[in-house]
Amino acid sequence: MKNRKQARVQFIFTTILLDTLGIGIIIPIMPDIIRRFSTDSSFVSHYYGYFISVYALMQFLASPILGSLSDRFGRRPVLLVSLLGAGLDYILMAFAPSLTILFLGRAIAGVTGASMTVATAYMADISDNTNRSSNFGMIGAAFGVGFILGPALGGAIGTAGQHYPFLAAAILNLLNFIFGLYILPESLQKEGRRKITISKLNPIKSLSKIFKPSPTLTFIWVYVLIFLAGQVHPSVWTLYTQTKFNWTPSDVGWSLTAVGLSTALVQGGLTRIIIPKIGEWTSVILSIAISITAYSAFALSTSGWMMYAILVPSALAGIGGPAIQSLISKNVPSQEQGELQGTLVSLGSLTAIIGPLFYTGLFSYFTEATAPFYFPGVSYIGAAAICALSGLLLILGKEPR
Repeated sequence: MKNRKQARVQFIFTTILLDTLGIGIIIPIMPDIIRRFSTDSSFVSHYYGYFISVYALMQFLASPILGSLSDRFGRRPVLLVSLLGAGLDYILMAFAPSLTILFLGRAIAGVTGASMTVATAYMADISDNTNRSSNFGMIGAAFGVGFILGPALGGAIGTAGQHYPFLAAAILNLLNFIFGLYILPESLQKEGRRKITISKLNPIKSLSKIFKPSPTLTFIWVYVLIFLAGQVHPSVWTLYTQTKFNWTPSDVGWSLTAVGLSTALVQGGLTRIIIPKIGEWTSVILSIAISITAYSAFALSTSGWMMYAILVPSALAGIGGPAIQSLISKNVPSQEQGELQGTLVSLGSLTAIIGPLFYTGLFSYFTEATAPFYFPGVSYIGAAAICALSGLLLILGKEPR
């Protein structure tokens, strides 16, 4: 029985790990894949943004649908179908004969990647007061490992061929599907299931409520702007470093792994030390100041080694996210915390949709021959400006008592 329970936790850990791997594994190689269909730099930049955004958009739309389906039919069938679909979809993208098929495959990947909502619900089903914290800690660990390993795996395998990262992701998903098919029991009993209601399928509904005038509205906007600025790395890091420093996919993969690792160290350790000592409001201000400095430095770097030198101190900006979430949470009644946290996740997803389109658009415009001046680092200046706006809002909103 103990081994069976452990196997269930391991399965959910692996499922969430694979979902996050799917986000990062193609980032280092995606520009080269798009160049198979067009060598125009503007075309590559724009479509790179489209590919990142469509994944986030489909996750945003599909998450409540898959969650409701699992409430009605059980977690197991939704998880298994998602894993099988992801495996077959990565094979489709590996050998996509056209950009349209590749784009369709990425959209499907966003739908199957939304299964992390169901995986989280499964973990809640099998947890009790004795293991709830440790089990949900496994979810956080899966996210961290996935975002660290994804770019490194994509960059390393991509050197052998552009289709190999997709095939690697397909094999991992299909193996986990087979593992779950024989090992994974259903976690939601029939008496605990409920009917699907249309209102629960609408991801926009809760967003309209959170932007109504309230004591937390300023903090909500600061939260959105901070997360929007943070989308600059996944949006243009590959394009920027390949254009300015001639980095290979492997170079990009290892550098993004360094980003993920340094961020994980701050989120997992330093936030517990810094925020209690200086307070949430000061932590957010400090984070914004670090971000403005770091983004500006990234934009003006003249050599590839400088990007690594900036990465280490810039990771300290990671204290801003937890601090602003704490400020928001303190001003919301306990009975509304669940709805609040779900809405904040949705807002984060929206920034992952908008950010790539904005940053790749800037990058494309200022690297074209017709640009008023050539400046590939302009996207990072844009991120710095967004951070400055968030800081201004926070200061005008004043420190709460």
